[in-house]
Amino acid sequence: MVLQRQLISIQEPPLERGFLGAEHTARAVVQVPFKASDPFILLMDDILDKKSDEPVGGPHPHAGFETVSLLLEGQIGDGAHRMEAGDFQMMTAGSGIVHTETIEGKARMRLLQMWLTLPRQYRWVKPRVQDIALAHVPRISNPGIDIKLYSGSLAGISSPVQNYVPLIVADFQLQPGITTVQHIPASFNTFLYVIEGSVTVGYDHQTLFQNQVGWLNRFPQEGQSELKLTAGDNGIRFILYAGQPQEDPIVSHGPFIGDTEEDIRRLYSEFRQGKMEHINTVPDSQRAIL
Repeated sequence: MVLQRQLISIQEPPLERGFLGAEHTARAVVQVPFKASDPFILLMDDILDKKSDEPVGGPHPHAGFETVSLLLEGQIGDGAHRMEAGDFQMMTAGSGIVHTETIEGKARMRLLQMWLTLPRQYRWVKPRVQDIALAHVPRISNPGIDIKLYSGSLAGISSPVQNYVPLIVADFQLQPGITTVQHIPASFNTFLYVIEGSVTVGYDHQTLFQNQVGWLNRFPQEGQSELKLTAGDNGIRFILYAGQPQEDPIVSHGPFIGDTEEDIRRLYSEFRQGKMEHINTVPDSQRAIL
């Protein structure tokens, strides 16, 4: 029996003012409780249209989870971890890290950044960062279809990014009318976020449009499931996120994720005392340019 993926929820998150001021807008893409979205804590679609030369952003801490960043447009970051359009970064905050996301000068930037839970046994691992530039991203380019695979395995290719949580992140672009059938682990929580165009999903032919999020059904058993996709009249570009739920409850406050409230208090204390190092200073064994 073929396990077929279908849409079970369609959402269109509103575009709201971001924390960097009037030139920053953002969508909170994940709009469901963590118990339903596990392992995905949140996903922000940040758009900055900066018309001044004054730098924005800066250093800030994280701990207890991983940030999964895909830059769609512009530039962000500094040093060896500066990102250009199409680049991908997975930063394991783990026991605690400070990193810098700075945008200088006039710029337009669009960043998808996810917070991904860590399994309880890896919550406090040493921080690490993995960067993969667009030129090195595994890719399938066939007539009418282009797939860039940033994490996990899909369509016969695999990403070099190492994962604590099994995770697929893929950028799909299909020309008008093109149909593809993809195979995804049946137990993975999966959603699509449409960047532009429209796509018909599954064998019941539900359609997703630009800026919409479509959550798929999932199955309790292991094995593969089948996802059928057909591009609309203007083609489609969407990002697919699929991950294995960890079923570990979390406590969230500010930039930190923990297992208990005591974890959160401890992390704030460690940050105030300067015990969290900057990601640019971690040993080479904890960083990878892929």
